Amino acid sequence: MRGFYFITDAGLSRAGNLSDVKQAVVAGVMVVQYREKQAGAKAMLEEARKLRSLCKDMIFLVNDRVDIALAAAADGVHLGQDDLPCGAARRLLGKKKIIGLTVRNLAEALEAQDLGADYLGVSPIFLTSTKGDAGPPAGLTLLQEIRRRVSLPLIAIGGITLANAPAVIRAGADGVAAISAVVTKPDVKAEIEKFQALFRG
Repeated sequence: MRGFYFITDAGLSRAGNLSDVKQAVVAGVMVVQYREKQAGAKAMLEEARKLRSLCKDMIFLVNDRVDIALAAAADGVHLGQDDLPCGAARRLLGKKKIIGLTVRNLAEALEAQDLGADYLGVSPIFLTSTKGDAGPPAGLTLLQEIRRRVSLPLIAIGGITLANAPAVIRAGADGVAAISAVVTKPDVKAEIEKFQALFRG
């Protein structure tokens, strides 16, 4: 799990989730995470199924909603600390599905590894406006500390830009997620490719 980790945001997007995910697929992202906080379950499922059909060659995850992930035949879920516990999600999803967990400190990271998470989203690295409850930025020090103690893939989230992404990768991130730095731009594919190039450099 290395490279750019794409997260949808219908509120920020210039062209909409469907268009953004099409561009992300063409750009060759490793993961597409469908994140939708406003829509009802029926609308979410309809959109998730459309996005799932686009993501044949990469991992497709649903944020928070294990039920939507199951109904849309997603590859797994990404959960926050206040969402369904990892163990309960695993029992519902089975052993083959992917479960990612957001962690905000070393203790949460170690616990997530013990609970059987498949990867960690370390958040927020920097100050972010795309997630109101993200909490204070952790900085690169926490990322480095978790990298030393945890063997799981680490995805850095929160305030990531093209300017600071190289330092984030050097600090131990296997992947980066940058929402506003991508979906607010006229050419989503081109912006993603700039991030992808950092992992080849």
